[in-house]
Amino acid sequence: MPWQSVELPSLPVALLKARLAEARPQDSVREYYGYLRWAEYLLAETDGEITPMICEQVSVDDVFHGVGDWIFAGALYGDPEWRVAELESYAARARGGALDLGPARRMRPLAAGFVELAAAEILAGRPDVVGLTSTFMQNLAGLAVARRIRELAPGVVIVMGGSNCDGAMGHALHRNHPFVDHVVRGEGERVFPELLARIEAGQSPEHLPGVCWWKGEDSVANEPAAGPVPPALIPRPDFDGWQRVLDASPVRRFIEPKLLLEGARGCWWGERHQCTFCGLNGSSIAFRARPAERFRADLDHLVERHRILDVITVDNIMDMGFFRDVLPGLAASGWDLRMHYEVKANLRADQVRLLAEAGVHCVQPGIESLSTRVLELMDKGTTAAINVRMLRDCESEGITASWNHLCGFPGETDADYLEIIERMPALVHLQPPGSVGRILLERFSPYFEDPGLGFAERRPHRIYGHVYDLPEEELNDLVYLFDTPPAGVSADMERRLQDAAGRWRDAYPVSTLVMRDGAEGRVLIEDRRAGWPEADHVLTGWEADAYRALERGRTAAALARLLGTGDDGVDVDVDVDVDVDGWLREQVARGLVFRDGGTHVALATRGVPVHKDAGRLGESSRWRPHV
Repeated sequence: MPWQSVELPSLPVALLKARLAEARPQDSVREYYGYLRWAEYLLAETDGEITPMICEQVSVDDVFHGVGDWIFAGALYGDPEWRVAELESYAARARGGALDLGPARRMRPLAAGFVELAAAEILAGRPDVVGLTSTFMQNLAGLAVARRIRELAPGVVIVMGGSNCDGAMGHALHRNHPFVDHVVRGEGERVFPELLARIEAGQSPEHLPGVCWWKGEDSVANEPAAGPVPPALIPRPDFDGWQRVLDASPVRRFIEPKLLLEGARGCWWGERHQCTFCGLNGSSIAFRARPAERFRADLDHLVERHRILDVITVDNIMDMGFFRDVLPGLAASGWDLRMHYEVKANLRADQVRLLAEAGVHCVQPGIESLSTRVLELMDKGTTAAINVRMLRDCESEGITASWNHLCGFPGETDADYLEIIERMPALVHLQPPGSVGRILLERFSPYFEDPGLGFAERRPHRIYGHVYDLPEEELNDLVYLFDTPPAGVSADMERRLQDAAGRWRDAYPVSTLVMRDGAEGRVLIEDRRAGWPEADHVLTGWEADAYRALERGRTAAALARLLGTGDDGVDVDVDVDVDVDGWLREQVARGLVFRDGGTHVALATRGVPVHKDAGRLGESSRWRPHV
């Protein structure tokens, strides 16, 4: 059901369809892409006023404001005026009063009609079981349709699953909505076929791991599965039904469809040091990578079958073995892919280059901050120097680095952010953060699980006040996001950080800082950054060697040793006697080197992304994202 990107298939539906074909081939399975039907419905009912891209805006931009859920709340509770005033009040404060409710107000009166249509279309296939998958803002639309199905066809068994049903959330959803027969908590590939077998046999799902069910009028929550689903049970997704629906849909002419694929589940870093603010993996953080040959075979199959070259992987973190077992093959394959991947920021320059050669055009590197001290509070396992190096290498290779600058961590100070603001002008040629904002307390995160880490006082996020008709004690179990008293940085410093990031975003399209290797070992650095004097720097001798060495990042002492010994494969004059500290201070003052504590990193890129190169040649001065 809504809300999901209209450009993407539903990976949960595609995986469960494929899994049931393996485990229960006798079953007839029909898919229903409610989010596409919703976009079609809006297009028709508003004579083209509400386009699929407006649906996309609500799905992507408004997810942390609960707007999509609010649109269907009136349909669930049978009241067109349900919590209208509450949302208006919330919107007056959100985004400084800039939250645009125009599309939501237009969509809200149409939700009840769509629920009626969706229930009728689903029931037209005379199903025995209806399953609804729910993530982020899909709860209210799913519940509204489930309730109407129950009214129209009381004998149909209704099952819900998805990340909104993980842990305590699944039990709260079940016990507060008696028209939902079963809720599957956790991964579904193993338990869902077993649940269908119980339903078919007329047996209760007692002791079936993770399942919630009704024992008379009591909601029973079975213990979760003892372990995660192994990679062998994760099938190749079946997108054939989605392709047929999309090809026949008026939505198709508005979008650029993309494929989804997963190479791994869980997080190998989080298994050891879960980032303090992150709850995305829910109860299944254990890292499991699919065999490289299976991932590559599935990728080739889906790209060939659907003739779509844009591929988004949903992994929370890339399996580092893919740099050896998958990416070289993709680089040599001749595929003109445009892939998205989440990676860790501490990649080497050659690994970033391999990503680009393999067709990875966009990464989400989990940078989060440019303060090493704050990164330590997050338990990120990276530093500001490493993060800047990643931004530089992505810029060199023309890879979009998607990141947000977070703040609001217990233990941080305004001084941490004053230092970041002072550093930003030298970085304007690198990709800026998409946004700056305080973290929200997420269920399953270490901050949530251990109140002693700094968020002892919490309550359900205020967005749920314009969504659910439930008491707070039930919302405490049902919801994913929580409000807490502000921690860490002051409100004034947060605004100053946002303003500085805004100046960075304004300067980025017209800013470059490029290094090239010249004759006789020289390094040529062309500085065309906004806010800096136009300059061409020529480094010779040991200075050129030193700047090249700083591409990896080094302390002054390590650089001095390198210049004195020629270690690390750098060809230098071993008899040179230099003032490394003084030279580094000069390069930092010029904005050519980034200093993070004792570590120094060269800031000049090895290349210029295509859109910037065009602007430098006078063809275009308008910034566009790399992808």
